[in-house]
Amino acid sequence: MKRQIVILSVIMMVAASSPSGAQAPAQPAAPSAGIAIAVPRAEVPKAKQTSLGLYMRPRDAAEAMSKDGSRTLFIDVRTRAEMMFTGWAPLIDGHVPFVEVTEFWDWDDREGRYKLDANPVFSQSVQRLLAAKGLSKNDRVILMCRSGDRSARAADKLAEAGFTQVYSQYEGFEGDLSPYGQRSVNGWKNAGLAWTYKPDKAKFHVGGR
Repeated sequence: MKRQIVILSVIMMVAASSPSGAQAPAQPAAPSAGIAIAVPRAEVPKAKQTSLGLYMRPRDAAEAMSKDGSRTLFIDVRTRAEMMFTGWAPLIDGHVPFVEVTEFWDWDDREGRYKLDANPVFSQSVQRLLAAKGLSKNDRVILMCRSGDRSARAADKLAEAGFTQVYSQYEGFEGDLSPYGQRSVNGWKNAGLAWTYKPDKAKFHVGGR
């Protein structure tokens, strides 16, 4: 009787270790439903490409914030004047200018516009907003400017500072210029997404914050 029990035990052990009785190998976790699909680099104009090669369209960014906002930091990097007078998206977490008009609004003859100075604490300011949301440099950051050029350079700046998932919303808030000189081609406003002129001190860049 004991011999039969031993033989039966061996048979059961062999069956459990055979391919037919083995468990399927663990599959990698599926990405969260809120993670937007990145836009291929080939679809992004060269002037708007970044070192990390991560891009989103306006609706991608809106969807990421709607479905996975707790793990995403969405920053507008335009100047304070742009935020104040051309509107902004309430979905953003905050506003950190990448460049800003000089203190006395000096004129730049070569560029044909007011001079812009780089924000010397741009990366540090974004880091503070990340920390306030309980996120790290390895979490998703989305940047938006007027039309996608500055957000690309800002993304490169953050990549240099060790950020690993920086997406440029490459159509910007206002979009690209049409042949008639109007920003009516694409962008956040032209996508029909929520925006407002009403300022919000809690989200706007104030002083050295």
